[in-house]
Formats: sequence, structure tokens, C-alpha cells
Amino acid sequence: MERLKNFINGEYVAPAEGKYMDKISPLTGEKIYELPDSSEVDVVQAVKAAQAAFEDWSRMPAADRSRLLTRVADIIESRRDELAMMETQDVGKTLELSKSLDMFRASENFRFFASAIRHKKEMATDMDGEAINYVLRQPVGVAGLIAPWNLPLYLLTWKIAPALACGNTVVCKPSEWTSKTASMLGEILNQAGIPKGVCNIILGKGDPAGSYLVRHPGVPLISFTGGTATGEKIQVMAAPYTKKLSLELGGKNATIVLKDVDIKKIVPQIARASFLNQSEICLCGSKILVQEDIYPEFCKELAAHVDALVVGDPTDSRTFMGPLVSKTHYDKVLSLLEAAKKEGGKVIAGGDKPTGLPAAMKNGYFLRPTLIQDLTNCSEIHQTEIFGPVVTINSFKYPHEAVKWANNSPYGLSASVWTKNLTSAHKIAADLRVGTVWINTWLKRDLRVPFGGVKASGIGREGGDHSLDFFTETKTVCVQL
Repeated sequence: MERLKNFINGEYVAPAEGKYMDKISPLTGEKIYELPDSSEVDVVQAVKAAQAAFEDWSRMPAADRSRLLTRVADIIESRRDELAMMETQDVGKTLELSKSLDMFRASENFRFFASAIRHKKEMATDMDGEAINYVLRQPVGVAGLIAPWNLPLYLLTWKIAPALACGNTVVCKPSEWTSKTASMLGEILNQAGIPKGVCNIILGKGDPAGSYLVRHPGVPLISFTGGTATGEKIQVMAAPYTKKLSLELGGKNATIVLKDVDIKKIVPQIARASFLNQSEICLCGSKILVQEDIYPEFCKELAAHVDALVVGDPTDSRTFMGPLVSKTHYDKVLSLLEAAKKEGGKVIAGGDKPTGLPAAMKNGYFLRPTLIQDLTNCSEIHQTEIFGPVVTINSFKYPHEAVKWANNSPYGLSASVWTKNLTSAHKIAADLRVGTVWINTWLKRDLRVPFGGVKASGIGREGGDHSLDFFTETKTVCVQL
């Protein structure tokens, strides 16, 4: 049985206390490898390595850092198929999605920020000939990066790439549910020539490893993507140290469909926005709101499309959805589904385990994509982030009612609006209290634009210049003439 190790100071090392935990396959329900159950001792070692590497790395010319990070991108591309298979086995997502989304974005994250640091400019001001001000942008120090399990390498590199590009060194803590590709990244960094100690990867649970990383006084910056409850704890733990925080948290995202749409054309897109990656994407549309003029026809078309989606072996090219990531998460999603039924929800598609699974996968955590009608906006399922393939669908009469319904949520991450009337779309987008609105599309990501949420969906923005701002501190220098 394979045992993963921590990656500290350019070397793979066993956890200091010799403790390990099991990784259970979402496909079979069986153990597939062991990973470190790291402690505070491991975090201390990683931070020391990052601190020792900081001076040389932060002083390296941006062009040299850029070349090294571009090399990382090249190696990820060259190992795409291998990395994608590991991601699929770890998470349960389809192999096609691992290749086209996760591995593509992982390499592009490094490539984008490697280029971005070569084009960053700062202003200078002239005080009427008396003095000149100019701005220096400098790395913060050791960055603590905590990534989620749903898009493991994609979102880990989304943090590592800008942090390293800006001259920081890092200590990363990926999810204990999906550690394989994070572990493999250490090999890639060494192969690319990234100096020892610049990037360190600690495996294990959020507590103690992740929580101590947040509390460590030598880590002035924390970037976290994950659940809202954990984000709230991070704020409390980090507060005594006045750390820079970027928190990308949960979402309960509305999909608003106006009556003028071409139903047959957009139904496949709505289904994709609802159920891609087993709905284990914080941006998935988990509540669909349809104008009442087309509501009956739309429900019929969408339910038929959803029922036809193939759920099963994620390595099969015909499969749209694989299993949920873990037994714990699977049970949580099922409990919310049962609660919705008890509140009067009517299941019009899915809602059970698929038939015809391969024998080896009979104990996997599979659930057919599920659509539920007839729930009020105050029901538990409308106020809770499910993070699984259970989606509600309701009608509205006027667009302002849909906006009110969408905004009546503790979350504010994203939404999508579907209509031929762009005037209406722009008005709705302006009124939605979320960080991102897609119009007639979903999950189109431009790395140059800010990304993040409002309310319980997070604090701060990353992406493009916003990432460069977050991973640096600005210093103004005033020169008397």
C-alpha cells in the first residue's frame, strides 16, 4: 500500500510523529493509499524551510522566477494524462473533466502568473516639483495556502502560482480527501528547478495541521478556499496576528431563466451548470428559477435531459458524473435530500443510486443528479450549500421576484442569467448581490478578472492584478527634490 509523504525543503519526508490516515476511494469504498496525519511539528519544519528560502527567492529577478514557473506549467502539461488519472481516482470526477478542466487550469495558472509579473507597473507622482513619490511592490513573506478537495490541483496552483510569482515562499495544506496530485506536484517543482524550501506541502487534516498553519506567527498571509464554517474559524484564529486573509467560501447560486429563451438550446447548458463535477463546484447553479410562462415545458425538458445523463465509471467517455468524494459527504447530501422530501419537495428527476454500475464500484458513492420542485425559499435546502447533485427548481412571475429570491440567501458567490433580452440581463446582474454573474453562459473564467464572493461567500478577491495585490505589500517612497 502506497504511503504519501510531506514535501518539505525539496524533500519527501515522513510525518514527524509517524501518524498516517487512510484514503478511501470514492469509486469502490476501499482504501487506496495512506497519507500523513501531520502535526504542528511538521508545520513548524515547513515554515522554517520557507523562511530560510525567502530571502533568495524574493530577491530573484522577476524574469528568472517567470522562467521557472513557466517550466512548471510545461511539465504539468507533459504529465497531463497521468495527473488526470490520479485526480479522477482521488475525487471521482470524470477523466475527461480532469484533463480538460483541472489539468488545463493547473498549467495555465502557472503560465498566466509567470507572464503577469513581467508586465506589472506601478505609478509615480510629481508633487509640483517639490518631491516625487514612487511605489514599491514587495512580497509578504511565507504564504499559508489551504486548498479544497473538489478541484484539487487546479485550485492549489491557483494559489501557489501567484504567491511564488510575487516572490513569496509557501506552505500548502491540500485537503486530506484529495492529496495525490498535490503530492506529485513536489516532483514537478523539483524537476522544474524551483529552489528547495520555496514551496512546501503538508498533508493531513484541517486540525491540527491546517489550523496551526493559520495560527503560526511566521505566516503573515492565508489564502483559503473551502466551506464557510471553516472560513469563520480561520478569521478567529488569524485575528490575533493581523494576517492578510483571502477567503473564498461557499455558494448557493441562482440560475435565472427568462421566458424568451430557446428552451431546447439552453437545457443542456443549465444541466451542465447544475451538475458538472457531481455539483461539487462552489459555482454550480443549485437553485433554478424559471419564469412561469415557460415553467411547465422547461421542467419537462430539463428533467428528461437530467434523467438521461450517465452516472458511473468516470473513466468511461460516456459518463457525465462519477461518485461523490467520500462517504461522509455522500451521507450529508442524502440527508439534505431526505429533509427536502419531508418539507414537501417533489423529485422530478434522479434522487437515487444508478443501476448498472460495474461490480467493482457497487460500494462507490454514486447518486443520480436530482431535481426537486415545490420547496419554499425558506426551506433548509434553499439556505444550505449542498455541494452535491441535488438542485431545486421554482417559478417566478416577474424578474424582480427572481432577484429577490436569489438574494434571499446567506451566500453571495455567483449567479447566471439566461435571456435574449440583454437589457433585462444587465439590470438583473446589477441587482444580484454576488461576486460574479454570467449572462447566457456559465463557468467562463478569465484569469484577469477579480474572483470572490460577498456575505457568507467570502472576503477579498483574487485573479489577475487582484492576486498580485494580495500576495504583495505596497510601499510608498517619497523623495524630496
